[in-house]
Amino acid sequence: MERMNQEELIETKGGIGFWAVAGIVSAVIFIVGVIDGIARPLKCN
Repeated sequence: MERMNQEELIETKGGIGFWAVAGIVSAVIFIVGVIDGIARPLKCN
């Protein structure tokens, strides 16, 4: 296995980015919240 230098590491592309993961997680949380609100609605105080 060959070691990469700093420039090669910076130029490497691929994988899933932070913003993609954050978008997926926030969408899941939103959908769970909507389902929870439909399943057991609570009054606002």
